[in-house]
Amino acid sequence: MRKVVISGSSCRAFTGGVDEFEVTADTFGRLIRELDLRFPGLGHHVEEFMAVAIDGVIFQDAHAEPLPDNSEIVLIPKIGAG
Repeated sequence: MRKVVISGSSCRAFTGGVDEFEVTADTFGRLIRELDLRFPGLGHHVEEFMAVAIDGVIFQDAHAEPLPDNSEIVLIPKIGAG
């Protein structure tokens, strides 16, 4: 299992306020699909508006990144440039 931690409030609207949960997905792409199954719309929201930290390493595009067993995935709001 992998632990997902939500940073920021935008994702909590999809999860009913839950900010930590476990997933079985073993890649970030599979995580997106699992999030959409569990919390409709969340996977798309994460792809568009969130960066991800996998075990402390931040990715802007993590689609093919593996998620090792017992890892921690933190969803972080992207900072807009302007």
